[in-house]
Amino acid sequence: MTHTTTDQPARRQSGAIVPVLAFAGIVVAVMQTLLVPVIKDLPTLLSTAPSNATWVLTSTLLSGAVATPIMGRLGDLFGKRRMLLTSLAVMVVGALISALTSTLMPMIVGRTLQGFAMGAIPLGIGLMRDMLPREKLGSAMALMSSSIGVGGGLALPAAALIAQHTNWHALFYGAAGLGVLSIALTLLFVPESPMRAEGTFDVLGAIGLSVGLVLFLLPITKGSDWGWTSGTTLGLFAASVVVLLLWGVMELRLKAPLVDLRTTARPAVLFTNLASIMVGVSFYVVSLVLPQLLQLPKATGYGLGQSMVTAGLLVAPLGLTMMFTAPVYAKLSAKYGPKVTLILGMLIIAIGYGAGLGLMNAAWQSLVIAVVLGAGIGLAYSSLPALIIGSVPASETGAANGLNTLMRSIGTSVSSAVIGMVLANTANHVGGVAIPTMHGFRVSFLIATGAVAVGLLMALFLPRQRQATKPQLRASSEEEAALERAAEVLGGFRGLVLNADGDPVARAKVTLIDHRGRQAGATLSAEDGSYALAVPTEGAYVLAAKAAGHGPLASSATHSGDDRPVEVHLALPGETVPA
Repeated sequence: MTHTTTDQPARRQSGAIVPVLAFAGIVVAVMQTLLVPVIKDLPTLLSTAPSNATWVLTSTLLSGAVATPIMGRLGDLFGKRRMLLTSLAVMVVGALISALTSTLMPMIVGRTLQGFAMGAIPLGIGLMRDMLPREKLGSAMALMSSSIGVGGGLALPAAALIAQHTNWHALFYGAAGLGVLSIALTLLFVPESPMRAEGTFDVLGAIGLSVGLVLFLLPITKGSDWGWTSGTTLGLFAASVVVLLLWGVMELRLKAPLVDLRTTARPAVLFTNLASIMVGVSFYVVSLVLPQLLQLPKATGYGLGQSMVTAGLLVAPLGLTMMFTAPVYAKLSAKYGPKVTLILGMLIIAIGYGAGLGLMNAAWQSLVIAVVLGAGIGLAYSSLPALIIGSVPASETGAANGLNTLMRSIGTSVSSAVIGMVLANTANHVGGVAIPTMHGFRVSFLIATGAVAVGLLMALFLPRQRQATKPQLRASSEEEAALERAAEVLGGFRGLVLNADGDPVARAKVTLIDHRGRQAGATLSAEDGSYALAVPTEGAYVLAAKAAGHGPLASSATHSGDDRPVEVHLALPGETVPA
């Protein structure tokens, strides 16, 4: 995939860019968590059957899953800030529709529109990649990635307080207000990134991915109602496999696909995405189990008898701890790399769920579980975008992080369906009301522990990332951008540009040309002659180098497509004689 820049990103010194983008992520998370306090009351509030009311949650999940990779790709093509503003605007419209209705279908339409805001997370990460100096990027991406958990944790007590003391429609007016504030802050403080991918938008690919995901997520979210072995459930699963396989074959044949599957198949990207599904599962289990355990009456013998608001406050540290782990992650990652922080996060999550099996007897114990799990999930979430960005070309970061966010969405939806089924099948029925049992809670925690173990295994398979030669020269404008991007390259080609005497040549332009003769990347050598270039996919390339006062050079090289850099030193011919 080729990419161009129309101008150098304005690397503003303003400290507002990171908090404004993180706030957009928090707003998205608030929208997702909005209805958690009133889930059990939705059938009554909307005058419909419980199986129909679940669509209010399912519709948001489906539209969010579909929107993430699509908005990421549109951001790469047409501007990430523009698409971020579009995502937030659609969310505001959806929130207002939901605020003005008490019937099922308009509510589902509103919630579907709100789900489109999920694209804000990969778009925000992509903007940070394009706009920030390299030394600030790690902690900024960690904060953006953790914002989903932060917003979810903070929204629970706030939404519970509003739902308990005012009309439940106020929840949606509040979400719309936050969305408008986020749009205003983005317009004021976040400049547009001039980074653009070349090519066109893959409409057919977007439709194919949307249909395939809907066919896959629908039976997961409705399997408990339809029956897991029913013809409808199995038929939809089979249809999703067929559609996604055909979509994959089509994407591989396109010059400008929605998702570059060759890049996605790299070990670093593949295993990061697989681990992301497991992190998503583990995050959602605690969100489903702890509030219910805390709110069950003490008469059950195991319920902790807390109010809706108190339960929300006790679970809130889950999100707050995730926010505080972002700077800790940045220090650990700088020293040991994002792979190590992901593994450490997974281990802390496993400890949290393991200890949680024996810590379900008092409200303060729930607080301890929330803090430990928040720390682990925060570290794991913060590591994911760094692993992805280190493995893909700069022009594809929006789409690649969109796909990664999608993997988390699949994890949470699988978690929601499976834990919902477990709690329903182990519930005691008293007076026609299903009451979850302690056995169901413990089985849920065991499932989460198993998911973390699988995620840990995936993380161990991640290839070790090596830092590229770090440029020492700080040039300005286009040169600085090229040097900053070169410093982020972990795989691809790297080496030194030398003159005929073996001395380094600074500011030589090095261009990467693929087997079709297209430019696949370009950079400038640093003061010590070092350069680094990412490769979009495996294959044969030509590295062309030129510098003032030297003859040009073209050198053939092949890359296997993994994350190990290939060393290619470029020796320019002797100085030309001036005319």
